[in-house]
Amino acid sequence: MVTAIVFVKAEVARIHEVAEAIAALDGVSEVYSITGEHDLVAIVRVRRHDDLNDVIPGRLNQVPGIRGTETHIAFRTYSQHDLEAAFSLGLPE
Repeated sequence: MVTAIVFVKAEVARIHEVAEAIAALDGVSEVYSITGEHDLVAIVRVRRHDDLNDVIPGRLNQVPGIRGTETHIAFRTYSQHDLEAAFSLGLPE
């Protein structure tokens, strides 16, 4: 699994609309509104590194109302939530 963190600058009047459009894209697991230099952060999770091209420049960057993006690729996950899911077999506890 490849994870990318995409910071998004959006037109102020369209932040909510842009966030919903990004969240609806296949490969996007979460979108957060944030403070600071950017307006939104999207978490993209795909199976292969090459799939990022389809999701980020192929669809996410095409959402109307986006002024710019900045993408970071994650090397390793340290989240307890993700670690538990990785070792879960889907069996009841």
